Amino acid sequence: MIAVSDSTTLIILSDLDRWEYLNNIFSIVYIPPRVYKEVTFKKDFKLPKFIKVTKPKNISLVQELKMLLDEGESEAIALAVEKHLPLIIDEKKGRKIAKNLSLDILGLLGIVYLNIKKEYISTNDAKVFLQKAKDNNYRISDKLISEMFLEEGRRKKEEGR
Repeated sequence: MIAVSDSTTLIILSDLDRWEYLNNIFSIVYIPPRVYKEVTFKKDFKLPKFIKVTKPKNISLVQELKMLLDEGESEAIALAVEKHLPLIIDEKKGRKIAKNLSLDILGLLGIVYLNIKKEYISTNDAKVFLQKAKDNNYRISDKLISEMFLEEGRRKKEEGR
């Protein structure tokens, strides 16, 4: 699979050194230049090879979105629209706008869930990762985390595991 990403999920995965969670699901992740700046601003590191920096061509859409969102989110949404790809985004307002533009969206919890579902990580690994993210002051809704694990429990029950 291929996707476009905003910065929040990338920053969390980078800080916790869990790029494989993203690469397990996506063979290529496109990010616009502003997202690249947001992800690399405090570190001197190279992005993993599966992440490609690509500039959106629809500047008018970027400008329109910038009236409502920050530059990184605006570029990421415009790039996802142009490439007809799913968007990795966690911010509520950006998600709503992306949905209104008929984009498929996925956030950090969705990526963690897909890693569990495809058996790349265990439920326990996911719990440890999410707790580390929270311990590092990343805001992740306890309600959404609980819903994700309830869904995983239902899925396993249906499969008879």
